[in-house]
Amino acid sequence: MNESDLRHLRRCVELAARALESGDEPFGSVLVGADGAVLGEDHNHVVATGDRTRHPEFELARWAASHLTPSERAAATVYTSGEHCPMCAAAHGWVGLGRIVYVASSEQLAAWLGEMGVPAPPVRTLAIREVVPGAVVEGPVPELAEEVRELHRRFHGAY
Repeated sequence: MNESDLRHLRRCVELAARALESGDEPFGSVLVGADGAVLGEDHNHVVATGDRTRHPEFELARWAASHLTPSERAAATVYTSGEHCPMCAAAHGWVGLGRIVYVASSEQLAAWLGEMGVPAPPVRTLAIREVVPGAVVEGPVPELAEEVRELHRRFHGAY
C-alpha cells in the first residue's frame, strides 16, 4: 500500500459520500490503469434506480469489458470503499480485472450493520477470494475504515 493507493481510496470514500448525498448506499469505486491513469469512477445507484445490481464495481467491470483489452484489464486496479459483494467479485473475475484494493471488508460491514440493527442482505457476504480464488486483493485499510463506517451510520440513521 503506497501513497497513490491511499489517494485513490480517499477518492472512493468521496464517491461513497456523493452516493450518500444523493440518497444512496455509500459505496464508491475507481478503476485505474497500469500507468496510474484513472479510467473510470462511479458510486452506488441502487436506491435511485431501484436496480440492486447498480454497484460501482459491477459498472466498472462492465465498462472495462467493453473498452479495455484483456491485458489492459489484467493490469488495472479497482479501488473501492467496500470489499466487493459476490456479484461484483464474480464480474471482476469474469472480466479479468487485476488487483482489488478496498477500505472496509465485507466482514467489517456486516458487523457494523449488525450493530445498527440492519437486517442481513438477501445475498450472503463472502470474501472476494472465496468467489475469485486467484484474485490479488489488499484491504482493509484501517486509517480510512472509520470514515466508511460513519457513512453507513448516516445512511441507516444510526447515531
